[in-house]
Amino acid sequence: PFSVRMSNCGALGWVSDEAGYRYQPTHPETGRPWPGIPRILLEAWQDLADYPHPPEACLVNFYGPATQMGLHQDRDEEDFSAPVLSLSLGDTCLFRVGGLRRNDPTRSIRLQSGDALVLGGEARLAFHGVDRVLAGTSTVLPQRGRINLTMRRVTLP
Repeated sequence: PFSVRMSNCGALGWVSDEAGYRYQPTHPETGRPWPGIPRILLEAWQDLADYPHPPEACLVNFYGPATQMGLHQDRDEEDFSAPVLSLSLGDTCLFRVGGLRRNDPTRSIRLQSGDALVLGGEARLAFHGVDRVLAGTSTVLPQRGRINLTMRRVTLP
């Protein structure tokens, strides 16, 4: 189980359950398709991703004040030349990014509400995670916390 609450939008959603990690076109409990990616997010992809094809998935993560996410790589996609675009809303977080191996040196970056981060090129497979959320650093979300919208291309174009 994850401490981060998750949902998806787009043609494919990222799912983690007893069968493992994967992308699929429907919600695992309802069997219904994920809602489409909102136009404003598609426009952000066009402006920031420097990739000619649209994203197929947008993972929506909610981090409460005490939530963390350990170092990991985004390796479930078919084409690592397609970037991952992350948009932050709400409380500031300490985002940790390293190299291509788990034991490579890391550095911490503050991601504030409105920040965009692109993991592309050599950084596409960098280990990354969230050390912590700095509660009360934003008034965007009335209940505090952080929403991270992570868009990516899943299949080869």
